[in-house]
Amino acid sequence: MADSGRPRPADPDATESRTASPLAGKKRAQQSPGLRSKYQSSAPGHCFKKVTLTKPTFCHSCSDFIWGIIGFLCEVCNFMCHEKCLKTLRKVCSSMTPSLVQVPVAHCFGPAGQKKRFCCVCRKQTEGSTALRCEVCELHVHADCAIFTCADCRSCQLDGILEQDTYHHHWREGNLASAARCEVCRRSCGSSDVLAGMRCEWCGITSHAACYLGMPAECTLGRLRCMLLHPACVRLDSRNFSKMHCYRIAESCSHELDNSDDADLSAAAAPASKDGQPAASESGKQFLKVFDGDDAVKRGFFRLVSITKNEEVVEAALRAFYLPDDPQDFELHEIGGPQRLHSDDILNRNGSPDNRNSLKDGGDSWLLRAKPRVTEVIKVYTDWPKSGVAFISVSVSDSSTTSSVLAEVLSKLDRQEEDLSKFSLLEVCMSSKQVQRQTLTPQEKLRDKLREIRKVSLRQMNQTRFYIVENKNRAVRVELLIGGLPPLLTTEKYTQLIEEHLAIKSHLVTISNFYLNQGAVELQISCFAEAERIYMLTKDTSINNKTLTSLVIPAITQNTLGADVCPLLVFVNPKSGGLKGRELLYGFRKLLNPHQVFDIMNGSPLAGLHTFREVPRFRVLVCGGDGTVGWVLGVLEAVRHKLTCREPPIGIVPLGTGNDLARILRWGPGYSGEDPYHILVSVYEADEILMDRWTILLDAQDVSEDGKENDFLEPPKIVQMNNYFGLGIDAELSLDFHLAREDEPDKFTSRFHNKGVYVKVGLQKISHTRSLHKELQLHVDGQEVPLPNIEGLIFLNIPSWGSGADLWGSEVDSRYEKPSIDDGLLEVVGVTGVVHMGQVQSGFRSGIRIAQGNYIRLTLRKPIPVQVDGEPWIQPPGHIIISAAGPKVRMLRKSKQKQKKSSANMRDGHSDSPSSRDGH
Repeated sequence: MADSGRPRPADPDATESRTASPLAGKKRAQQSPGLRSKYQSSAPGHCFKKVTLTKPTFCHSCSDFIWGIIGFLCEVCNFMCHEKCLKTLRKVCSSMTPSLVQVPVAHCFGPAGQKKRFCCVCRKQTEGSTALRCEVCELHVHADCAIFTCADCRSCQLDGILEQDTYHHHWREGNLASAARCEVCRRSCGSSDVLAGMRCEWCGITSHAACYLGMPAECTLGRLRCMLLHPACVRLDSRNFSKMHCYRIAESCSHELDNSDDADLSAAAAPASKDGQPAASESGKQFLKVFDGDDAVKRGFFRLVSITKNEEVVEAALRAFYLPDDPQDFELHEIGGPQRLHSDDILNRNGSPDNRNSLKDGGDSWLLRAKPRVTEVIKVYTDWPKSGVAFISVSVSDSSTTSSVLAEVLSKLDRQEEDLSKFSLLEVCMSSKQVQRQTLTPQEKLRDKLREIRKVSLRQMNQTRFYIVENKNRAVRVELLIGGLPPLLTTEKYTQLIEEHLAIKSHLVTISNFYLNQGAVELQISCFAEAERIYMLTKDTSINNKTLTSLVIPAITQNTLGADVCPLLVFVNPKSGGLKGRELLYGFRKLLNPHQVFDIMNGSPLAGLHTFREVPRFRVLVCGGDGTVGWVLGVLEAVRHKLTCREPPIGIVPLGTGNDLARILRWGPGYSGEDPYHILVSVYEADEILMDRWTILLDAQDVSEDGKENDFLEPPKIVQMNNYFGLGIDAELSLDFHLAREDEPDKFTSRFHNKGVYVKVGLQKISHTRSLHKELQLHVDGQEVPLPNIEGLIFLNIPSWGSGADLWGSEVDSRYEKPSIDDGLLEVVGVTGVVHMGQVQSGFRSGIRIAQGNYIRLTLRKPIPVQVDGEPWIQPPGHIIISAAGPKVRMLRKSKQKQKKSSANMRDGHSDSPSSRDGH
């Protein structure tokens, strides 16, 4: 069988050590159901054969080295193991994965990272740009293997359709680091050489494939449970929305998967020669183009199945599509011809001339079809977990209808006395990208439905289930957050804009929660179709040349949160720190509930704060530079009155260039690839401190004698300051850097390069002179303060400036108080030029201390470059007033002592990092 661009057998260095005669092959076809396994195992679905090993190989079951030259290889999924492991094997074949799904949840595929991973379908190493990974769980696949995965992602919410009252471990196989240890036997269970070992994607514990089923089924969510948003606390009616929409993941992430669905995989599925063409003559193999249904024929999607001599053709075709069914129930139809191949037909190169002529060049196309059946048995799953039964097997015939099947299922569940009209039969297609549900009508013929699905796609049939569900008249409520509206309008004007541009139906849509400063409103919609229409229409609607944004918002039921739970709200700026921001976004989605992790570039901080508006207490983690932190603090200040928890403490992961605020809070000068799990533990153990924030009023006026301070050059504006405010040479360098980054943003992806540009623009200004004391007037706490001959004036709120420099200095001066971030005072410092700034940053000098106070008034006589927390612009003449901005904000400072204790705990087996165990 050919598998996703990699030929069979799975290991290119493994060769079959045993051949069977055509007669023996026919006998096996008649004796055993399903894919005929040459060697029996205790795990279903596998089709093992003995192979000779020609290079070092590891067992996929125990991850140990296979000594000797004999191994056992599954011809379906490439599972390799010892002979001793064959008898105790517990991990089912990839073809049986749909049968293990508890609650169907679609994956969110995006491009994979650069680290070594193994495909969860064909078990081979992923490489190149065609590899994909789920943005929510640890599923890694080749692009051409993705269609053979099913909807077995983590269940992160309640959707009112298929739910669970207890949460079990969500096991995912493989991609563990070699240092991972089994929670049961304490032996090593990870491997960097093969897909081996199991890990729960909620609590992170690891185990051997032979041990994990012996562990307690219920998951405790691990060490991070106190900051994790439990799935039972999140409700989201998401019937018409994909998981990419629900988790607010950029839709471009699924581009490669979409392309792979329509790709011609013929060359990829066959052994390739050096020039990239299928090596048709290799080892005497023949090739068939096999389609699994009418849909595949329409889209041109086929599997180029390689057939060695004396191999059953139907069985090979089933293996190609990862179908675990009995070959006796299928046959191959020649497309455009009368010939059929049955399960007993064997391709023998020494066979009849007819076989050789029809299949010699692999040019013919064949359609894999199910044979007509007299009766069938379907599994009907229950949607109430307390029934104690996962599914009920029901025999269906041509006369079986939905109603008769429901009656038989209720009878077997001892609920035959209940009204049949209160139940429905739900068809669920568990494809990897989206779970599709359809309620069958009471009189619908089940046999006709099964024939229809198989005719469209046998692969789809393998991923389809039937559920018996209770009919519930539960009110639909979809919440959409509409952003991009003009700010600071009245509620009546916002209502008018929404009705005019989105044509909402007033009896289905309620407009609530107006965020005037942010230009956003919340829509509560009671109809799925209307919610989907508004969501899609919003993306094509612009107001004042600005495109509107629309986000699906989950509802958090705060009354179900545990008393000891303080969930963490995470904001990540993926554009900060090069690719590190995106990797952190992926890492936090894996470790936490993705509904508490927000891409700050997709909906601004408002989306996260609005989602958590009714949570009684929570913490915030901001991953980005000082500008990103200021953005979050600014939005928090604007919407604080709508939050139940009005002062959530904020931690920082520094991804910017300066990261001055992160430095004084002990989060470090910059992110250097630290394990996301350890970051979360540090946030959990961090200390809360208070920090001042300042409001800057920029009132641009003509302050010349002729103007007499009456002519306004532009309307006054207000900005918030957290770190520092600079005028003169300091702001001029920031402005030059900002303009350079806007011209070529792709080059500014590392702190090292950014600092190099700062040095370059600084050298260009080294001969620049400016008498700043002649261009502005300073008043501190109502007193005029004379300025020395300086080129730059800086107001400090924190004792870190310019990437960690101590501009105020450590000398004791009785005229001033010792600076602190919560003392309610600003430190006023001057610099004489670029050389002075370089000396300060080198630690040789400090700035010129000028004043200290809590109310600053500046009068600018000329346009001067200014910058607030690294954001520069040219400020016209006028007045600038700096004063305290309301209550102090609560920040999280990394704890030194607790971190030492945490590091010691990490060394024992019970507190290992889940992400480090998967090689993150």
